[in-house]
Amino acid sequence: MSRTSFETLLEAGCHFGHLKRKWNPAMAPYIFKEMNGIHIIDLHKTVGKVDIAAEAIKQIAKSGKKVLFVATKKQAKDVVAEKAQSINMPYVIERWPGGMLTNFPTIRKAVKKMSTIDKLIADGTYSNLSKRELLQVTRQRAKLEKNLGSISDLTRLPSALFVVDVLKEHIAVAEANRLGIPVFGIVDTNSNPDNIDFVIPANDDASSSIEAILNVICAAINEGLEERKAEKADEAPAKKEEKAEKAEA
Repeated sequence: MSRTSFETLLEAGCHFGHLKRKWNPAMAPYIFKEMNGIHIIDLHKTVGKVDIAAEAIKQIAKSGKKVLFVATKKQAKDVVAEKAQSINMPYVIERWPGGMLTNFPTIRKAVKKMSTIDKLIADGTYSNLSKRELLQVTRQRAKLEKNLGSISDLTRLPSALFVVDVLKEHIAVAEANRLGIPVFGIVDTNSNPDNIDFVIPANDDASSSIEAILNVICAAINEGLEERKAEKADEAPAKKEEKAEKAEA
């Protein structure tokens, strides 16, 4: 059964691509026609691609793994933060920290530094600092929070990336490609779909388009998480029974 409605995508303006002169020829299979110098994306293909992506991402969530959302462009930041938070997934909406995936241990160290500062403030270790020194520490903490606060729960590499605007986030895509981490991406007509595992051809500039696709993707992740919870609840009594039988034996 289709998760995605053609009408919803149409209303959200998902079909508006870029100017013809800015196109990437690799996107030709997803282009329906050209209108007034602008490429129009074939939404029938988008519907199919969103459904495939949603099913795959649901299985990742169901297996208890993390999906990292990446969107640093202005139109996408707020909606991505809101949607990712609603399903408790990590996200990057400020500058992509180079080496975030390929040099993950260094990023983890920076995240740990945040909690160390919090601990030292809480236990009074910093109470002897001068006002100026304390200001420096709190500024450092604020900077870390801004760039890395949204990934503080990411203790290991994510199992997938969901990227809005694969052209802008090319460094994130390249790092994921190098590590074999699957990439789900909203790909506009000016981008290269070749290094994206799950291509969602759609307008990546309008917040309404981004939100329409994220609604489907996040609902699928939520579904996967709920199914995981239900399966675990079913397993619990069986495990209890097994323990009791072993104890009796």
